Amino acid sequence: MNGHLDLVRELKSLRKGRGVHAGRIERRVGPAVRAACEIDVGDGPVAVRRKLTARLTELIQQLPEDLRPAALVAFNLDTEARQPLYQQRVAAVAARMDRDERTVRRRVDDAVNQLAELAAVTGARAGGWRTAALAVSVALDQDRPEVLEQRRIIAEQDGLRELELVAPIPLTESDVQVLYGGTLVPTDGGFTLTLPAPVSKEERHDVAVRFRPSTRQAMRHLLCVPRRPCERFDLRVRFRQDREPPTVFALRGAPRENPLHDGHEQPVDLAGEIHVRFHQLTPGLAYGARWEWPR
Repeated sequence: MNGHLDLVRELKSLRKGRGVHAGRIERRVGPAVRAACEIDVGDGPVAVRRKLTARLTELIQQLPEDLRPAALVAFNLDTEARQPLYQQRVAAVAARMDRDERTVRRRVDDAVNQLAELAAVTGARAGGWRTAALAVSVALDQDRPEVLEQRRIIAEQDGLRELELVAPIPLTESDVQVLYGGTLVPTDGGFTLTLPAPVSKEERHDVAVRFRPSTRQAMRHLLCVPRRPCERFDLRVRFRQDREPPTVFALRGAPRENPLHDGHEQPVDLAGEIHVRFHQLTPGLAYGARWEWPR
């Protein structure tokens, strides 16, 4: 209970001024927030701000829909209400939502309490690693689609022994093969890779997994919704050349509730391929591509 109250108090302090964009951010982060965001004592301001932003955004995406805008504004994570003072941000979002400022402040307080609860629940599941680079290649010009996922991770703790990952296509309908980097253990909605040897803190480790649908099914999208910070995501999709190319939309941080109605049109080149790159992915948001074939 004391840990929850400490985290609530520190989060309320953090929302003051410029929030996560405040100067000397490493001095404004208390021990409870450091623990919740896996911020190490030796982390500099860049690392502190990156971990803080990623973790808060991940937790905010798990809040009830009516509390998310208030929480994003509170910590200055809303790009449409980026103001130097907390009071200014509250006033901006109140006008946008057509609510009075007291309602927004009340929602912020509710959000902060729930964020502290979520941090306590999910903190025990933290595995202590992040993705430095993720490359996914999708081949749709074959009898059965094929997805190759190559990932480089960086351990954020000593003795890392496994990675919990989300499959890009349903595992129950797919053939899965680990090409290198670990031993596959299927789990509910994803899979775990048991590493061949413990990985030390800040050490890198590479893995590659190939997915093939067990039947010739039509793929209409490939999305990455990271649970952890991801520094770079490269996606390539190769379409069939014996038919008119589809209309492709790239998704760059779409809300996870309904991402398949979002995106910006992405041209298909003369080889029937697209290549899109994403940087500094926010946990909980959707990145990737969707496509619509001509009727």
